[in-house]
Formats: sequence, C-alpha cells, structure tokens
Amino acid sequence: MLPLSFWKIHKSICKQCVNKYYIKYNRYNVPFHNYLVYSMLPYMMRNTNGKGVSLKDHLFNEEKVQFLAGLFCNVDTTFKMDLFVTEVMKELPRLELKQRIVCIAKALEQHLPKDFKKACGVIIDVLPEALDPSKTDDDFGDFIFAPLGEYVVRNGLTKKHLNTSLKTLKEITKRFSMEDSIRYFLNEFESETMKEMERWVHDNNYHVRRLVSEGTRPLLPWSGRVALEVTAPLLFLNILHADNTRYVTRSVANHMNDISKTKPDVVITSLIGWKIQERQSEKELDWVTRHSLRTLLKQGHKGALELLGYYTNPKITVSTIAVNRDSLKIGDILEFSFTVKASRDEKLMIDYVIDFVKANGQTNSKVFKLKKIEIKKGKTVVISKKHRLLAHATTFKLYPGKHAIALQINGQQYNQTTFTLT
Repeated sequence: MLPLSFWKIHKSICKQCVNKYYIKYNRYNVPFHNYLVYSMLPYMMRNTNGKGVSLKDHLFNEEKVQFLAGLFCNVDTTFKMDLFVTEVMKELPRLELKQRIVCIAKALEQHLPKDFKKACGVIIDVLPEALDPSKTDDDFGDFIFAPLGEYVVRNGLTKKHLNTSLKTLKEITKRFSMEDSIRYFLNEFESETMKEMERWVHDNNYHVRRLVSEGTRPLLPWSGRVALEVTAPLLFLNILHADNTRYVTRSVANHMNDISKTKPDVVITSLIGWKIQERQSEKELDWVTRHSLRTLLKQGHKGALELLGYYTNPKITVSTIAVNRDSLKIGDILEFSFTVKASRDEKLMIDYVIDFVKANGQTNSKVFKLKKIEIKKGKTVVISKKHRLLAHATTFKLYPGKHAIALQINGQQYNQTTFTLT
C-alpha cells in the first residue's frame, strides 16, 4: 500500500509532480495510490542515485522483510526469522522490483514446511486481518504479501494442489491483490479456475470479486497474457458491472476497455444490454460506460460516440487552428486556439491530435482530450489550449522536425496545421 504520507516522507519528489498526479487522480476518479503505482512504476522502480524515490526500496526493504518474517514467527515457532531475513537481504538490494518478489518467495521455500498443503495452512494463519470489507473502494493492499502469491504459483501449479492453491490465493487477495498470480492458474487449468471464479463473483468480500475481473483482463498492466478467449470473462462482467463498490466497477470498466481494442462491437452491445437491465444505478453505469469506451472515443468510433449521445456528423463550422508560433523548441509551450459555430444544438467531444516525428523521420499520431461542451444552434465558442512539449514525456520521446496538429470533434478531424520543433 502506498499511503499519502509516502509523498510527505520522500522530500525528493517535487510539489509540482505530486500536484500533477493528484490532478489526474481526481480527473479519472481512481485511488491515488493505484494511479501512482501504475503511472510511476517504470521510473520509480529503478535506483535513482539520490535524485528521487526508488519504489522497489520503499516496497521491499529489510523492515518489510522483518515484518513478514515476524508474522510467520508468531504462528510457527520453528520459523528461523533471523536466518530468513539474512538470506533475503543478501540478495535483495541488487534486484529489481519483480525479482525481489521472486527472491522472497524462494527464501520462503527453504523455511516453510515441505508439504505444500501444510505450508499454505501456515500462510493463511499468518495473514493479518483482511482489508476493511465495509469500504466501497480501496487500493490493493500491502506489496509485501506479493511473494506469498509467487510462492503458491511456484509450488502449487499442479492438478494435485489446485484446490489448495486457489483457496490460498483467495485468502491472500483480501490483503494484497493476486491478479498476477491467478493468471498462471487460468492458463494451466482454465476450466477449473473459471468454475471457481463463478463462485467468487458472488463472494461477500469485494477484493475477491474484483480479482475475478482484474485477474481475467486481456491486457492487465505488468502481467503476462492469459490464454482465455477475450470474451470469455463477460459471464463474470455481466454480473460484476452491477457491483456496489467502485473498486470492482472500475476493474470492470478497465476490462471492457481492454476488450474494446479487439472486439469493440461486443463491448458496445454489452453496455447497451446493461443499460436495459437497470441492475446498476444510472450514475454509476454512466461512469462505467464512459470509462469502458475511452479508447474507442479517442479513435472516434461511431458506435461509442452514438452510445454517449454524440452526433458523428456534427453540424458545425470550425475555424483554422491559430498557433502561437510556427517554430518551437523542445520544452516550449504550444498555444493554439480556434472557434466552433453550431448550425443546430450540439453535444461535442473535442480532442486534438498531434502527429509527432519519430526517430526514423516518420510520424506517429497521439490523441489528447481537450473539452466536452454543449453548444446551442447559432452560437459560437472560442477554445484555446496550452500544450507543453515535454523533453522527457512519460510515454514517448520528442524529436525535431515538422509536426502537425488537428482537431478531432465527435470523431471527425478538422483543419490540420503544422509547426516545426527544433
């Protein structure tokens, strides 16, 4: 778990960065801890040489290892805490984040009972109290429990131990999400694991219910792919979309967004069906729908736009894009403005598309959200935007050359103009 105090403790993170990610947290309505983990992980998990925070050192360090060992000592008097900590810390400092999880799991193999069923009994007994089940949203727990899932995968991925393994993962996920570990069982024992998930989808603990959706996602971040047919988990999502916890419905929406990248029509049909069923509140289903369609909306997908009430052939007149300068340097701010006039009442989703020059001289388009507006017939609105051309963007690198910018309104592109980046 990454508490908010994490950022207060580590003074090396500048206030501007915290504000930047906190704004995004509010905008997308995701838990602050989760957003930081997924957004900052590629940068924070590596050593920073005193210039920033190392996430791997915050999540897996000697204090955390001692905490985990202490839990085992409280239950199993034969568990050699000092030896366990020494063995782990001999290897841990030089390892990356995921390697640290494996390292701790390997050490557990030397200190837990050799009988897998007995070892899982010990694991379940040492687990602290489950995350508060009365909440409707939460992060996915304490990372120090991730090695327990790794241990189960390494030692229990067999037909003989399947029931024990699934039972153990179900208990661990109430303390830390087992979304990565469960995927190994889906790939090795698909029918049996899916059958168990049919029961989990009705579990009283929302962390277990979320695991059903998150664990079966086609494109789960930081995890391997599952061999499931991409639409197979819909039998779970058809139930979970009506969940009363945002933590679960957010996972459903992210899952649907994954599916939309290969099966857009299936997603749209499902969302329409959920609306007809009226099993979820109108407000929450609207959120789930918009979040599920976010990739399709950026692509200007007709069905997605129409589902949200946008005309795909808006009756509007759009001026040329006025840019502040024809030539900018990397790090400068691109300022642009334009006007939109409506010939009828319109609901508009306005994005802008920048064609970035790549290292090989070709271009790659990236869509940015700009604004959603409603405009009455005969009215004109003036819209402006500032876009900083970051030297070290989080997902791509800028290169000098001739770039292009265009508007995308309700999926239609308007009025491309160019600028040079030096």
